[in-house]
Amino acid sequence: MSSSLNPSPDFRILANVTSPTFDEIDFEYATPVAEKAMRIMAQHRIPQTPNNFQLWFKYSLGTSSALTRTLDILISNKQKFDTATNHDLFTTYIGSQGAEAAVVHQVSQQLHGVMDSTRQYLTAAIADNRTHMRAIGDVAERSESGVDPKFLIENLVGELARATARAAELEANFAEKSRELATIRDSLHKSEERAKTDTLTGLPNRLALEEFFREVQMQAMEKDEPLSVLLIDIDHFKKFNDNFGHVVGDQVLRLVAKAVRDRVREKDLPARYGGEELIAVLPRTDLATCEVIAERIRQSIADGKFARRSTGEILPQITVSIGVGQFQFGESMADLIDRCDRALYLAKKAGRNRVVSERELELKLAAG
Repeated sequence: MSSSLNPSPDFRILANVTSPTFDEIDFEYATPVAEKAMRIMAQHRIPQTPNNFQLWFKYSLGTSSALTRTLDILISNKQKFDTATNHDLFTTYIGSQGAEAAVVHQVSQQLHGVMDSTRQYLTAAIADNRTHMRAIGDVAERSESGVDPKFLIENLVGELARATARAAELEANFAEKSRELATIRDSLHKSEERAKTDTLTGLPNRLALEEFFREVQMQAMEKDEPLSVLLIDIDHFKKFNDNFGHVVGDQVLRLVAKAVRDRVREKDLPARYGGEELIAVLPRTDLATCEVIAERIRQSIADGKFARRSTGEILPQITVSIGVGQFQFGESMADLIDRCDRALYLAKKAGRNRVVSERELELKLAAG
């Protein structure tokens, strides 16, 4: 890492820039913002609950470009702000900010400590430099007064040696603070990764899923591109756990997760959705292509040989059922996953170990 005295721009943002809170906004400014939020909520028939008001107040403030972008797109597409949508929006843009704020505060405190030390070193360096210049000036004055040159040279050499030692110490101190900054950056990165990773499977968790889906959802609507999701459930997993124990069950879940991760593309996001359910979000992918990928995953798991790690015992065949759906313009993640879940239920009902798409749901509804 560079030994520059300036921290990276990312750290300056974390340390110094925060969105205003209710307490930080004065009454005269807050009143019209609150009135605007209430008007928008009434216009879109959004219940005026505390959570909803907090979300739309923040939107009316305009302090979050991501929130503004999301709501503007939903409004332009005449999205219905039902209970599920309102809950998802609050959880994504308001509810998760407490943990983020704690991380930001911790990093801010560490950075302030580094910068305080740096300021102290600079102050000491400036003082040393002044002392050094005064000493050299004194030698120059004495040389003009006819003092023995040998004595003057010894004094000058000594002062230069002391200056060199002070400069070396200062450089070492700055290098140490640079290492501290690198440690802070690494710690922050690892903390963010842990917060978005499921500890059992190593896959991204619900937090990472929601963040990723929100981004690709916006891209799909802005660029008119397809977006599909496949929802995976391990067949008879409860029975398997009862027969072989949760340790072996966890091992199977990790192996299934690896099979999913290995068979989706780099641009896709496989994640653990909950329990024995896994999910994959596939940007720029239509329903037919998503079905092909889902079938590839299903087949690889059904053909796989699973062995108990401790004994090498071959376990019974593991199979999965998969529900597939394609994003509809303006809908929430909850609505899309609900369709995938209903397709998954149809796959279970039809005998398991199969892929069912939302197209089959529509055919079933049409058939009555």
